[in-house]
Amino acid sequence: MSSALAPQLRLDREARSRLTGHRSAVVWLTGLSGAGKSTLADRLEQCLHARGLHTYLLDGDLLRGGLNADLGFGAADRAENVRRVGEVARLMADAGLIVIVALISPFQLDRQAVRERFAPGEFFEVHVDVPLAIAESRDPKGLYRRARAGLLKDFTGIDSPYEPPASPELYLPTATLSPDEAAAAVFEHLRAAGLFSG
Repeated sequence: MSSALAPQLRLDREARSRLTGHRSAVVWLTGLSGAGKSTLADRLEQCLHARGLHTYLLDGDLLRGGLNADLGFGAADRAENVRRVGEVARLMADAGLIVIVALISPFQLDRQAVRERFAPGEFFEVHVDVPLAIAESRDPKGLYRRARAGLLKDFTGIDSPYEPPASPELYLPTATLSPDEAAAAVFEHLRAAGLFSG
């Protein structure tokens, strides 16, 4: 084998950051269904992409239809759902991306387990908060209505609890913030944390 093809030291995040021009990280959006996580994630990704930053969005609804299609909504399956998404997010962050995760992820213990897979400054938990009554009023898929009627079991906020983050990096009350305002708040937080400049 020629020396040009000889195995080199494994590329690390720092090497990839030099190539992309920014640090990689995971922005973990958690909150009730209807809180605005997916809308915020989309606006944030557009904002970051427009500035030339390398991103990827992992949306819980889409992942439930593919990677996690075999999982239900009991406590054990919810924990596995969060674990899998956390591992995918970690791999993508290792590849140099700013990964945006929009996932209800209702239990503190599961979110903490994901956080522990990252070095300090690589994981940003964002609590996308809205009162339950407003989340129910938004309900575009009729999930709350079905849960209230007993047709959907283990639904977060109705017959399964949501444990809000005790100390998230960012708290966003989306009953009073527009999606653009919320995205701008996350963007500024990431810039202030040194993920990118400009």
